[in-house]
Amino acid sequence: MDPHDESVGPTRHLIGPLIEMFAMGMRGNGPLLHSQIAMSYLTQTLADLLVRLIPDRFLSRLNNNVRMIEPPSESRAIDFMEANFRQPIITQMVADAAGVSLRALEKGFNTFKQTTPVTYLRAMRLRSVRQDLLDPFNHQSGSEVCLKWGFFHFGRFSATYRAVYGENLSETRNCARVVLK
Repeated sequence: MDPHDESVGPTRHLIGPLIEMFAMGMRGNGPLLHSQIAMSYLTQTLADLLVRLIPDRFLSRLNNNVRMIEPPSESRAIDFMEANFRQPIITQMVADAAGVSLRALEKGFNTFKQTTPVTYLRAMRLRSVRQDLLDPFNHQSGSEVCLKWGFFHFGRFSATYRAVYGENLSETRNCARVVLK
């Protein structure tokens, strides 16, 4: 390995000072000789830095870049939601379509989508509301569009919409009208 190779980043610049700290901490009756915890942390840090300097195929695991393969049940659940999100759907219907228990569906979405099936479905519908509002040929009111996509509490929906898109429904609608002109 080339010691001047910048691809190892700041890691190689930390080893020298760390070894110096070891030497100072162990010199004479140094503090490292009296603290197992400090010695352990410094040893672990040095080992980690050395491993990171040695290129190998396992380095990505140290960096937490391990990607799990999404199980087929997640894909089936999402496919079902995409095909049916215009209809009333309950979570049990999604679980049945995916061929898993309700608990497994919840756990799978949490693991692979970092959300719940209900929140995922709500986000799909929220995007559809936005698409309808941005459609300059759609003359439905904001509340009609919300009802169409299953949002019944207009005030709560407006707050959610503003939090997600950073604008009110009326602002989105006005953008669509400007495009039409």
